[in-house]
Amino acid sequence: MDHEQKLQIQRSTCGWPGADPLMVAYHDGEWGVPVHDDRKLFEFLILDAAQAGLNWSLILKKRENFRQALDGFDASRMARYGDEKLAELLQNPGIIRNRLKVQSFVKNARGFLQVQKEFGTFDRYIWQFVGGRPIVNQWQELRQIPVSTRESDAMSADLKTRGFSFVGTTICYAFMQAAGLVNDHLVTCFRYEEICRME
Repeated sequence: MDHEQKLQIQRSTCGWPGADPLMVAYHDGEWGVPVHDDRKLFEFLILDAAQAGLNWSLILKKRENFRQALDGFDASRMARYGDEKLAELLQNPGIIRNRLKVQSFVKNARGFLQVQKEFGTFDRYIWQFVGGRPIVNQWQELRQIPVSTRESDAMSADLKTRGFSFVGTTICYAFMQAAGLVNDHLVTCFRYEEICRME
């Protein structure tokens, strides 16, 4: 056993990734890291909408397929998708082929561009819901982590008024966790302090 393997064993994590390599890599490298890049924020918005009613590990397995199918999550291209492209997406086994979700990709791309136009960046808009800084929680156990908060309620309500879909409060909270608007790593997790230092 080499040093890196010993280090992995000694590290305390949140537990939810289990042994799935994709979930472990996502937890260790992305989850909770504050994101301020508009393209990346849009990617998480699309992937979290696709996740509705499904598990995140399935979305991670299909992530590269989504990236290829949706022009690298280019909102300006996605906003122009017509019936032919939507029909193509609905035939693509590499993504989630739910008609309402596929239609939401286009609606949300258009809403995203409108927000950028109004606020300058989507980053400026979305981070206002947490006052511009990550909310740092101090959870001891996974069961303490909420599925929604007043911040995700407000985000959901505002996104809906702007024409976004698949942006319920639970989806918005998952987005907040993914994009680092909230640090929900357990305090015992090795990533908790690392992410606190990224603020």
